[in-house]
Amino acid sequence: MDANFGGGTYGDTASSRAAGLHEDVERTREEGSTAGGEAAEELVSRSGDRWSSAYTAREYEGLRRTLDGEYVGVGISVRRERDAQGPPSVSVARVAPGSPAARAGVQRGDRLRAVDGEDVTGHPVTDVVARLRGSEAGGRSAEPSPLGSTVDLELERDGRRWEQTLRRARLSTDAVTVERMGPTVTRIKVSSFTKGAARQIREAVDRVPPGTGLLLDLRGNSGGLVNEAVTAASVFLKGGLVATYEQHGTQRALYADAHPGAATDGRAGQPLVVLVDGGTMSAAELLTGALQDRGRAVVVGSRTFGKGSVQMPRKLPDGSVAELTVGHYATPSGRSLDGEGITPDLPIDEPGNAAARARTVLSGLEPRS
Repeated sequence: MDANFGGGTYGDTASSRAAGLHEDVERTREEGSTAGGEAAEELVSRSGDRWSSAYTAREYEGLRRTLDGEYVGVGISVRRERDAQGPPSVSVARVAPGSPAARAGVQRGDRLRAVDGEDVTGHPVTDVVARLRGSEAGGRSAEPSPLGSTVDLELERDGRRWEQTLRRARLSTDAVTVERMGPTVTRIKVSSFTKGAARQIREAVDRVPPGTGLLLDLRGNSGGLVNEAVTAASVFLKGGLVATYEQHGTQRALYADAHPGAATDGRAGQPLVVLVDGGTMSAAELLTGALQDRGRAVVVGSRTFGKGSVQMPRKLPDGSVAELTVGHYATPSGRSLDGEGITPDLPIDEPGNAAARARTVLSGLEPRS
């Protein structure tokens, strides 16, 4: 059964779906017969859980499909930004390369103030996502508008506001990209843990010449499927504990695969640096914490987001789905991620210097046996 690791960033891109533990929806007993998604809304409202979410049946199914890596949208991932002076604002967490948003010049960090003329400040990110996708019923359905429809955005950057009309397109997500950074360093950028991401990471590492340092770039990675993050850990670890978590009061553990390849082909011994920032969330934090605790990697960058709670989806009689927090993850050493994040081994205040410092760190590491 696939699993998702809750995250604070969502978007109309496949890379941004990061809420809930199990991808398969748990079927529950009869709890009432409200219609139109109201059952989930009521349950979430009563919970008082800041990470909980309510979805109509079509919305939840649509969000699950985005994990397959193909979607209709404009290429924007969004997240809520804490604001001590007012309600949380919505900012652009990532812009998919080659997307309508990228071609229009939208940038990470831009504030999203309104969608189709409606102020989205303080709105749940799931609602903002649905509006970006062009859903029916005021944004609550996950069924996207026809390909080629438009959406009007009001954006803000450095105090300047402007309006931008974008046309939705069919896009695909490349969760993993590989770049040679000189003869001795290969950077593997993972934007999210969607289906197949771990396989892509393994294939990328397989192509790296022995002795080459690996830079695993998880900056801006909003999370995704837990099993993908755990399988990715298996690329770098010779088996062993990746994380523990609680489910309905029962302690459970996640382990890296101890298959022969990881122990014999050099993957588990190559020098490794993990690059993180405040946009590194959930499943990406789980992987980072495991590699750091196990002494497998040096972590460089800024403190990660700190999202380590576990959500379980519950399908209600009207077909709606409520996701409620049932526990929290911990790293192999027992560190809690939720609200804490991960402190890098080498903190970097200036984001522009992080990659260069990471390369310097890699140059000083010897291959590990």
